[in-house]
Amino acid sequence: MKLDLVRVLDDDGQVIDPGRAPQISADDLRRIHEEMLRVRLLDERLLKLQRQGRIGFYLTATGEEATHIGAAYALRPKDWIYPCYREIGAALYRGYPLGTLVHQLFGNAEDPIKGRQMPIHHSIKRLNYVSISSPVGTQIPQATGIAMAAKRMGRDDVSLVYFGDGATSTGAFHVALNQAAVDKAPCIFLCRNNGWAISTPREAQTATPTIAQKAIAYGIPGIWCDGNDVLALISVIREAAARARKGLGPTLIEARTYRRGAHSSSDDPSAYREAAEPEAWVAHDPIARFRAFLMHRGLWSDDAELDFKNAFDQALDAALADVERVAPKPPVNTMFEDVLPKQPWHLREQQESLQAEIARHGQHGNH
Repeated sequence: MKLDLVRVLDDDGQVIDPGRAPQISADDLRRIHEEMLRVRLLDERLLKLQRQGRIGFYLTATGEEATHIGAAYALRPKDWIYPCYREIGAALYRGYPLGTLVHQLFGNAEDPIKGRQMPIHHSIKRLNYVSISSPVGTQIPQATGIAMAAKRMGRDDVSLVYFGDGATSTGAFHVALNQAAVDKAPCIFLCRNNGWAISTPREAQTATPTIAQKAIAYGIPGIWCDGNDVLALISVIREAAARARKGLGPTLIEARTYRRGAHSSSDDPSAYREAAEPEAWVAHDPIARFRAFLMHRGLWSDDAELDFKNAFDQALDAALADVERVAPKPPVNTMFEDVLPKQPWHLREQQESLQAEIARHGQHGNH
């Protein structure tokens, strides 16, 4: 089976499918560009922080920013988002404060997760942005479950789950799609196919030409979309969400994109791919493409870009200064809190033992 690639814009920012182009106001178009650009700038600065040893770990999304903002814009604010590793732009779009993001990277007392998770593993209850699950693919059945719950409660919420091409090789992917299809769960499965599952290429994951066509086996629609075209993503995700709210069930969307950077700050992609490969994808950059689209319409300029970058740098500098000057580490007792409704005897015993050791040796004693 051959699927057609859904595109609205070409690499030069020209509209090639007017019938697919979503209706978006000028203000929203500018905001979409700013939000994608903010993710790019954030990644550039924070990866440098990791290399300086100021934070322990980081993941960049260079070249994949359209998948963050296209989905966030197309959904309602109350819809559920189950992220993978790189979708922080969706949370920022929904209103996640930059300062809180930085606190989480440092794992300090102002970190909403109290230092219990790795950097860049955010959980934001008020935004329906669910905690990242580090094991590959485990978020997929979780998103199916909450979609099934929304349906049973008579709510028109939709859940959207991000995952990479590597996750389609897990049992969680197949179980979740099968159950969602049977239950007609209002779930959007968004495969961010960036070509690599850490060091494993897409070709080693599947023999099918596309991941989207796997939807046929489950009796649901499969869409193959240009993941570097934010307007195409908005179009197909809007359609999938509308279909889900009508009770027609889930959709599998494959967003074809590319991971231009390393898998994480702990990875060296030069060990498994040619340097020319990511360079070839620079011509398909989602931000440059959308910037050109805006400039063709007189909605953006070089001066506007410079102003935005300067404002971003000032905001991030202020957030970093606040984190590194003011915020202490989480109190040690927070290790024993928020785990169970009532603290069991063995946790209470461990907490008392730790407090006794601290009393003997001091908070920073060697023991």
